[in-house]
Amino acid sequence: MRTCLFDLDGVLTRTAKVHAAAWKEMFDDFLRGRADREGTDFVPFDAVRDYDEYVDGRPREDGVRTFLASRGVELPDGAPDDPPERDTVGGLGTRKNELVLRRIREDGVEAYEGSVAYVHAVRDAGLRTAVVSSSANCRDVLAAAGIDDLFDERVDGVVAREQRLHGKPAPDTYLAAARALGVPPAEAAVFEDALAGVEAGRAGNFGLVVGVDRAGQAEELRRHGADVVVDDLAELMESR
Repeated sequence: MRTCLFDLDGVLTRTAKVHAAAWKEMFDDFLRGRADREGTDFVPFDAVRDYDEYVDGRPREDGVRTFLASRGVELPDGAPDDPPERDTVGGLGTRKNELVLRRIREDGVEAYEGSVAYVHAVRDAGLRTAVVSSSANCRDVLAAAGIDDLFDERVDGVVAREQRLHGKPAPDTYLAAARALGVPPAEAAVFEDALAGVEAGRAGNFGLVVGVDRAGQAEELRRHGADVVVDDLAELMESR
């Protein structure tokens, strides 16, 4: 291995729960309003099961579409910058993003100590590093966590849109990061906590896919493509 490619939320920073809470608040508001208008039962978004299965690791608009499809709901795509009051895929995505940014402003961002120690260790060993995230807020989150100087490249939601890259579970963003670092996939390791993310690592034929189990889904991570599963990246520095 010559490079390490890290997902952001849930691998480097404690923001996965922030995202899950924001998705739940947004979807519950939308679903409750829809149920009231149609006279049907309100079934809330499950911040664990629905988040893991339909949303986690995916680009924002894909997460909206995938979850709504699971409930048999179709909305027009609209545009990514649709205002939050508009009932389009873009509008719901905007609502969710505003909620995330508010929570980050109010609560700040904390990095996982074990992950930071591991990134320092691999860099000290001469490996290059990149962040690969579906989030358009990746740069701000890295800066807020104080770890933006630990990565040679960043492929995030902004870059993916500019380069027209398919989001996870497609391998495109990870492949773009490997290209930016000048290495073939076989010489790069992927670190992911999302099921869609480990699928992307496996689909891209990367040399190693490490699943980071923050939610008690170790077997699911393995089933979706992880070669190794750890609870924290610090475990990878222990002698075996």
